[in-house]
Amino acid sequence: MKKDLIILFVCVAFASCKNETTKATEFEIGTTVKEAQDTLIYPEEVHFKSIRQVTFGGDNAEAYWSFDDKQLVFQSNNAEWNVGCDQMFLMNADEKFKDKVPPMISTGKGRTTCAYFLPDNKHIIYASTHLKQDECPDTPLRKNGKYIWPIYDSYDIFVADLEGNIVKQLTNEIGYDAEPTVSPKGDKIVFTSTRSGDLELYTMNIDGSDVKQITNELGYDGGAFFSPDGSQLIFRSSRPKTEKEIKEYRDLLAEGLVEPTEMELYICNADGSNLRQLTDLGNANWSPFFLPSGDKVLFSSNFEAERGFPFNLYMIDTDGKNLKRITHGETFDAFPVFSYDGKYLAFSSNRNNGGGRDTNLFIAEWQD
Repeated sequence: MKKDLIILFVCVAFASCKNETTKATEFEIGTTVKEAQDTLIYPEEVHFKSIRQVTFGGDNAEAYWSFDDKQLVFQSNNAEWNVGCDQMFLMNADEKFKDKVPPMISTGKGRTTCAYFLPDNKHIIYASTHLKQDECPDTPLRKNGKYIWPIYDSYDIFVADLEGNIVKQLTNEIGYDAEPTVSPKGDKIVFTSTRSGDLELYTMNIDGSDVKQITNELGYDGGAFFSPDGSQLIFRSSRPKTEKEIKEYRDLLAEGLVEPTEMELYICNADGSNLRQLTDLGNANWSPFFLPSGDKVLFSSNFEAERGFPFNLYMIDTDGKNLKRITHGETFDAFPVFSYDGKYLAFSSNRNNGGGRDTNLFIAEWQD
């Protein structure tokens, strides 16, 4: 569900965006700053030492590194890869897919979201709707003129090997169980579930045992990630406050929907204690990820936008200070994820798509 913002905010709105990208040029990690600026790095993006485009069509997002940084797993709906909606694909860290198709490691049935490597680097977890139906579920985009997300109650979380074989089902509660990510310590999984009647965060052990509820306030809590030392969680939340907002939220949730246009970032300890709001920027602030230092967070936001876009990446200290813009596009940058060694940043972007709607994966060499 994290990637649905691409559909909701980007594909609908960006058809009329000004295209400021330049002609595509292929290059690998190690390209000089000047060469990169002539191709895929905008001049103000000083934290990108080099950059490499990985995919070249469809919507590609949520690329997560293996614990040894040798591979990534990501989701894509690229029709040329013979999928009708998001499925999971595997890649080596140095690959790109302009003229070849990566191996699919989900079942190819239903719709999938949010894959993440387990510590053995031989298995992944991901959420899928395939137990309910083989076909892709419908994806409503609007209700009463507003952008919405579907919360499929058929999502459950599974463990699969890198050949695509499901070896275990981790959740089997009635309702939505999805958005799982793994602690860098390798001991815990955090995920979002409706098992309480609301969209709350939960943690469990790697084997699915010892499930604990982390958040308990009305509203959508999701897209959570652990800090590098596993002691904290950063996540996005849309928490209604007025009677009208509360009613609208509950009415939509009863239909398996949420409206994600107003979200802020929250941070707490891994057990849910010391919860506090990190941003108060307005609009949609989401897809947060800790920097390797653990004292800063990258995230995507459109808080500076007047028409709902662009989305750019921003950096902020974990105490809410020193907000800084990192990317400078006029379309969409989101899903920043650092490699475990801190050298590279994978993210999704509309840059260099010829003015179309494709959202591709990029890997940038990071510099402070």
